[in-house]
Amino acid sequence: MPKPLDRMDRKILKALLGNARLSNSQLAEQVGLSSSPCWQRVRRLEQDGYITGYYAALDQRLLGAKETVIIEVTLDRHDDDILESFGEAMARLPEVLEVYLTTGEYDYLMKVAVDGTEEYERFLRERLYKVRGIRHTRSSFALRCLKQAHSIAPIDE
Repeated sequence: MPKPLDRMDRKILKALLGNARLSNSQLAEQVGLSSSPCWQRVRRLEQDGYITGYYAALDQRLLGAKETVIIEVTLDRHDDDILESFGEAMARLPEVLEVYLTTGEYDYLMKVAVDGTEEYERFLRERLYKVRGIRHTRSSFALRCLKQAHSIAPIDE
């Protein structure tokens, strides 16, 4: 069982959420610790699963995928075989950024990055609609992103 977060752990997580490239000495200075205890806390937060990884946030527009499309997907069946094969297929599609199994009218909510409507049509015809088990989809193009976060910030107590 992970150790509960204290105030210093929260400060460390917030600092890393703001800039995961901080060196240990920069992080220690920012949160008010010396380097060794800061390093030990970060390692514990990683081992306990609070920190699951570090990554670079890339600008998809500069990479040639200027449109974000939200796709709702309904499957024709819900047996284990179809669910597993759908998940594996989505993991192989580079345009697919996120996929959530949901409750409600649709089974999945997907976030997809494409370079305009022609590429989106090609994605549908040549990739998504070839995945077995899909009964119905509904798509919406995002006009503008108002907020983007990759995790919640720890709540101060």
